[in-house]
Amino acid sequence: MRFSIVTLFPEFFDSPLSCGLLSRAREKGLVHFTFINPRDYSTDRHHHVDDRPYGGGPGMVMCVDPVRRALDTIPDQVRILLLSPKGRPLTQTLAKELAKEQELVLVCGRYEGIDARLEELCTVEAVSVGDFVLNGGESGALCLIEAVSRLVPDFMGKNESADEESFSSGLLEYPHYTRPEEYEGIPVPQVLASGHHEHIARWRHQKSLEITLACRPDLLSEAALSQEDMRYLQSLDRLKLGRNLYVALVHFPVENKSGEIITTSLTNLDLHDIARVSCTYELGGYYVCTPVHDQQILAQTLVNHWRTGLGSTANPDRRAALEQVHVVSLLDDAITDIKARTGRYPKVVATSAKTGTGTFTQVKGCLEHGPVLVVLGTGHGLGPEIMVRADILLRPIRFMDSYNHLSVRSAASIMVDRLVGDVG
Repeated sequence: MRFSIVTLFPEFFDSPLSCGLLSRAREKGLVHFTFINPRDYSTDRHHHVDDRPYGGGPGMVMCVDPVRRALDTIPDQVRILLLSPKGRPLTQTLAKELAKEQELVLVCGRYEGIDARLEELCTVEAVSVGDFVLNGGESGALCLIEAVSRLVPDFMGKNESADEESFSSGLLEYPHYTRPEEYEGIPVPQVLASGHHEHIARWRHQKSLEITLACRPDLLSEAALSQEDMRYLQSLDRLKLGRNLYVALVHFPVENKSGEIITTSLTNLDLHDIARVSCTYELGGYYVCTPVHDQQILAQTLVNHWRTGLGSTANPDRRAALEQVHVVSLLDDAITDIKARTGRYPKVVATSAKTGTGTFTQVKGCLEHGPVLVVLGTGHGLGPEIMVRADILLRPIRFMDSYNHLSVRSAASIMVDRLVGDVG
């Protein structure tokens, strides 16, 4: 495979490409590297390749003409990649795709980036190696080179080495051990010394599942999992962030269509469906807040039917869900109850279909440190007195669309999944 690297600093690659497996692969002719310096294609007598940005601002911008001239030396049909934070994420899947190419061109920007007209004039694909800022594209290019090169036949010596590494199966790799057999009181897992290949393979696969679940659960949504894998994941006892998450459905104070403060009536569907969501995601609890005495009696009657009445034996799953429900008068009662249960006041997260700037990532961060209460409104939304008291006002679920009229049950399901879903 041939890599053509467009860079202002070809010397950046001298050491990395001259050691380890990459060096040996170059010696064997498996990979080849060519460096193209845009400075050599500058028509300015001082060979300038950058200038001040239009519109002002700090830093310099790489000029389009030298880079365009450099790319004109590349044969047609060769795939050109621009290292850029806005690009397609570099994953193992993309690395496998790129490894099928005979040649790749890697364009490394510097300063504040390259004049945007390059992407209008040339067929380039943006690729990102992560959500962070680098001094230039060279470091990202090295990541891409290593990820792709190791998939070239014979690069690893034993091709199965690449097949067993992290991400190759969609999972993180299992832990490795070598001599001594015991170090500072920590022994090598006995199964690895058993010589029983089937048991070793099973242990390694299960460890991959455990590590992926603990460190990168998002990978599990795309990993190829067997029924046995899913049963094993379900059997793992792990601390779930969901246990720090509580949900409250408020019937007062809420607004009507005219913006007036009203009290809404409890509905059977809201009671059951949000309880089932709370149970499915193992939340800390679900609070139904209504100050109307007969509504409280109605809610408690429905709950008791499934907890201790005929429904408890007819439908044990529904009983488990309704165990999550706490009927209280006001939101303050829910907050006080969570404080009594956990020893800490919860962060209060108000929700609205109309306004809000808080993010799900922000709320997830709160869940790592203590209880969080997500407050859902009935009618046409929570009253202002709740909104102004909230620690976070979560942005609408579909904040970029004008139509945002989900039922409270649907909204609750989506929010909970985004916050504590197993693969979220």
